[in-house]
Amino acid sequence: MAKILVVDDEADLEVLIKQKFRKKIRENVYEFIFAMNGIQALLQLEEHQDVDLVLSDINMPEMDGLTLLSRLSEKHSLLKSVIVSAYGDMENIRAAMNLGAFDFVTKPVNFQDLEVTIDKTIRYVEQLHQTMRAIKENNILKMYVDENVLNFMGTKEYEKSLMVNETVEASVSFIDICSFTSISEHETPDRVVKLLNNYFDIIVKEILAQGGLIDKFIGDAVMAVFRGEFHLDRAIDAALAVREKIEKLPVEATEVHFKPHVSIGINSGEMVSGNIGSASLRRLDYTVIGDAVNIAQRLQSVAGEGQIIISEKSYELIKESFQCRRIGEAKLKNKGGMMVIYEVLE
Repeated sequence: MAKILVVDDEADLEVLIKQKFRKKIRENVYEFIFAMNGIQALLQLEEHQDVDLVLSDINMPEMDGLTLLSRLSEKHSLLKSVIVSAYGDMENIRAAMNLGAFDFVTKPVNFQDLEVTIDKTIRYVEQLHQTMRAIKENNILKMYVDENVLNFMGTKEYEKSLMVNETVEASVSFIDICSFTSISEHETPDRVVKLLNNYFDIIVKEILAQGGLIDKFIGDAVMAVFRGEFHLDRAIDAALAVREKIEKLPVEATEVHFKPHVSIGINSGEMVSGNIGSASLRRLDYTVIGDAVNIAQRLQSVAGEGQIIISEKSYELIKESFQCRRIGEAKLKNKGGMMVIYEVLE
């Protein structure tokens, strides 16, 4: 059942929603809760932490919809919002989208269109939750494996299924916490791990928000894979969001002063996807390998603090959507010849 928070100061809308969606409410497909403004909405979210979707007006007393959107992006980053407003001009639509709105429905409400929008958004939210569950389950499996699971993993059928490979078109992103070793050498292990996990949590949320998958954590870096439509654009959108969030973090000042920054390399192309490792040891990682992946890692290695570096080939694919700066030719490790690289600015 999807739980939906409706935020609107018009009492008539609550009545209409209960009427129009009475069948899905009765069948426990939708559950609606209501708030009259942004402040009430935040209180409702504190009480109902399992809300999947927020439908919000823009013009409301005490706290308007755009302000609510900004608060949701701070505290409820996986929660998706749809604006339902009579203010359907492009300026308001752009403002809402820039603040993280998933979609926009104009008043007077076409309830058939609203239902389609709700279902589409709920499916996307479910995908995010499935990805999060998969990450948690994978981490738990690595730490605690039941004997019955081990026995199953030892079967020929299981090993055969794990070794199936495929060639995919995708984008890979390597995101490194710059100079983190400087703090790891001077702080207690507990503080080092806590800080790194906090940074990783911010990075992961932005990757998942763009439909990316966390491939692995490599020391103080994250490797992410983006597949499907517009995978390169989504990888860059995630990188820009990560950079913005990390740059806003305060200086950590205990034994040493440390201001977190990221350096990012992104590359797109054909790569092999499959379970890599030792079946006999029962240690495999579902990952991607190939030259496109190697180039992404090399691009990250030449990126400076706050830089997002891509190849000229990637630049040609996204130049109409992002503002970039040509850096020039660079020598990448273990690559013959020079490669022209670009920095993504915004």
